Amino acid sequence: MTTLAPILSDIWDAPRSWTYATYAEHQGYDAWRKAIHTDPTELVNAVKDSGLRGRGGAGFPTGLKWSFLPPPDGGPRYLVVNADESEPGTCKDIPLMLANPHSLIEGVAITSFAIGSNHAFIYLRGEVVHVYRRLLAAVREAREAGLLGTNILGTGYDLEVTVHAGAGAYICGEETALLDSLEGRRGQPRLKPPFPAVAGLYARPTVVNNVESIASVPTIVRNGVDWFTSMGTEKSKGHGLFSLSGHVARPGQYEAPLGITFRELLDMAGGIRDGHSLKFWTPGGSSTPILTAEHMDVVMDYESVGAAGSMLATRAIQVFDETTSVVRCVSRWTDFYQHESCGKCTPCREGTFWLKQILHRLEAGKGTESDVDLLLDVAGNIEGRSFCALGDAAATPIKSAIKYFREEFEQGIHTPAWELFPYEANAAFSGATA
Repeated sequence: MTTLAPILSDIWDAPRSWTYATYAEHQGYDAWRKAIHTDPTELVNAVKDSGLRGRGGAGFPTGLKWSFLPPPDGGPRYLVVNADESEPGTCKDIPLMLANPHSLIEGVAITSFAIGSNHAFIYLRGEVVHVYRRLLAAVREAREAGLLGTNILGTGYDLEVTVHAGAGAYICGEETALLDSLEGRRGQPRLKPPFPAVAGLYARPTVVNNVESIASVPTIVRNGVDWFTSMGTEKSKGHGLFSLSGHVARPGQYEAPLGITFRELLDMAGGIRDGHSLKFWTPGGSSTPILTAEHMDVVMDYESVGAAGSMLATRAIQVFDETTSVVRCVSRWTDFYQHESCGKCTPCREGTFWLKQILHRLEAGKGTESDVDLLLDVAGNIEGRSFCALGDAAATPIKSAIKYFREEFEQGIHTPAWELFPYEANAAFSGATA
């Protein structure tokens, strides 16, 4: 496989790609006009049959998630789009909403109709004001075109779409913390069960999906299930955005069928920067276990990446060459997770604090003989014991980094990371010093 699949990114380079006029010129809202005259059960089944899996990290089947909603009881039910993209290295949803917000709005309309919702919410990171304004404009344009609001296309179906800007908290990427934040409370994860499908937003049945998942729905409705299943692998169907960043010649978004290999993606990105070699990389952002050069031919689908000991997650591929200190890199990630811990549970609140202290010692070359094993012990006491997945996100990079580069951590007992890996060597790119 050496070809890309520009589907969600197909019109990103079109003039004023974010406008309704440009989107409509490229079959925009054709799927919504078709879907609103289709039995909602057929829409749910089509998404189930397509094999579309959540593009936000866990990879849970999207249509199956929709089907978990209880039968209608006359009360409201909601769709909530998780646009709180916060994972270090992940940068696919924000470009998608910036370049083509109407693909998301159309997906929101189809999904809301399929699950019987008359009010949908898009929860966006508050820092990206430019994206927030663009989404608001897209909702307004869709409403003016008669595609949102009351009595849509004369069918009697009503749909309101609210774009909500959060306050910049990583924890609100966790779906129940997001719901609490949306309700005006402090963003902290809820105890489950009950799950959002039963008691979500305002204690009503709620579907929470990622931006890319929802934006993928219109093309499935428009082109058919067979078209979508023709891409990808047996258990990981369709296409996805792969975000390559770090020490590659051409960092950016690469939309390809699931099942492409890391080596192929790296080649498309121009390979590692000149004069350097691959040291380690993350397949799904900083919260996924790192992989090394021995994993170059890993197939980028959920099953294969899992078999290699990591997770596909958000397909945020961070690439690091031999000038990078693993200890310094993992230490910066841990600083982030310690800062973003909501403090609700002891393993994460206390554990990330101590991980940070130990890593700072090792980075400064002031570690003790027991620090590496202590890191593993603390990480092991966080993983699987925290209230939500943030604790796991902090523990897994550390455990995998020690697995592959234990000697480098042990060097932190006597030598600072900046002496082993000078900043100047890491920053130099194409002959220039950043």
